[in-house]
Amino acid sequence: MCTLEKRGNVYFLTLTGDDEHRLNPTLIASLRSVLSNVKSQPTRGSVLITTAHGKFFSNGFDLKWAQAATSASASRDRFLQMLELFKPVVADLLALPMPTISAVTGHAAGVGVILAMCHDYILMRSDRGVLYLSELDMGMTVPDDYMAFLRSKVVLEAARRDLLLRAMKVKAEEAVAMGIVHSAHGSVEGTVEAAVRLGEELGKRKWDGEVYAEIRKGMYPELHVIFGLEKKTIVSLSPRL
Repeated sequence: MCTLEKRGNVYFLTLTGDDEHRLNPTLIASLRSVLSNVKSQPTRGSVLITTAHGKFFSNGFDLKWAQAATSASASRDRFLQMLELFKPVVADLLALPMPTISAVTGHAAGVGVILAMCHDYILMRSDRGVLYLSELDMGMTVPDDYMAFLRSKVVLEAARRDLLLRAMKVKAEEAVAMGIVHSAHGSVEGTVEAAVRLGEELGKRKWDGEVYAEIRKGMYPELHVIFGLEKKTIVSLSPRL
């Protein structure tokens, strides 16, 4: 499950417990509920930081839940259900009216990498933890919508190749060099503290959250239709400069 805490203008979304934070319908519903709560009460200067307890940031979809179905076809249906259920989480984060930061303090694998990349900034622990798109090792293709997401978020072709066609387990410093991660930090505490500093720095600008969200959407035009994002033009007649 996950929790939400607000300290000043900074919201902390935390995946709780010491397990792998595998994304199943229950956790996905919890994430959407928390994000809806954040979206319903934005103020200028609000920032979201997402992090997790334990060894994992998220170890991807809950394959044990899928495999617990009564047949192979039912297991496949459960997996496809998780794929569809998670798409609105991507949309929620891409449309959230505030800056977003993921503090990746443990391993992120499979769709757990996508969850981290849904944020504007990724800060990552360097002493332990990797980003790992595990689909090639598992013998599983990447759906077109999630591949489009990765094309938009991982700009360097060589980085996408290493993530997808080498199934490379990418450490923090490597991820910074590949342009995936904003910065690397030496411990859990250091990663979270750096995320808070960045959040407070961004929050001080007190941007209009709706404008921020629309500019973010404009950065990823391929994702508008795929993830059901509506785009609108906002013109402010009261310049703050």
